[in-house]
Amino acid sequence: MPTPIDLETWPRRAAYEFFRGFDDPFFNVCSRVDVRRTRTWCQEQGASFFLASLHAGLRAVHRLEPLRLRTRGDEVVLCDRVDGGSTVLNADESFSFVYFTYRPGLADFIAEAQRALDAHHRAGPSFEPGETDEIIHFSVLPWVHFTSVSHARNHRTGESVPKILYGRFQEEGERCLLPVSIEVHHALVDGLHVGRFFAALQAAFDDPEGTGELASDF
Repeated sequence: MPTPIDLETWPRRAAYEFFRGFDDPFFNVCSRVDVRRTRTWCQEQGASFFLASLHAGLRAVHRLEPLRLRTRGDEVVLCDRVDGGSTVLNADESFSFVYFTYRPGLADFIAEAQRALDAHHRAGPSFEPGETDEIIHFSVLPWVHFTSVSHARNHRTGESVPKILYGRFQEEGERCLLPVSIEVHHALVDGLHVGRFFAALQAAFDDPEGTGELASDF
């Protein structure tokens, strides 16, 4: 169960109170990470890079408490675990939302996520956004090696779920660079936390099977 944050003693309460009332309290950062090791692992294992990249993002998020904070009315809570929801392109060029349960192990995550994808394809196209906030919203734009991104949002809902977008990777020398965008609620997350997210995400892509600790502090 999510843990309520004691706002009276929370070190970032002043920033929370300042940003929570903004018409647009979200900010977005785009950068690139080297995904060569994960791509190589996927090629060797015959695994989906799409699902492996979702797992890397979720591993990084679980390393950082600020990305698991959520606003609920006048409360802030910390989720002990969040799952992933991603847009998926359908055969008729519409898109759907598919939801994936987080598992720490990459092989376990991919196996369960593939079952969710197969069930979605059997059921056919649908458009059913989820209702939980104990999630990360993922999207994939594999046709564009982007440098900037904005998202559609309904700010009247008061939701605070981060959005992570992956683009088209590009070979540069020995590296395979993937553009990544993350959009976060500034009442909960600062630039320092975004920097640590990118450090943890790079570490996750460097170690897809999770044999080491994800670095996120600097």
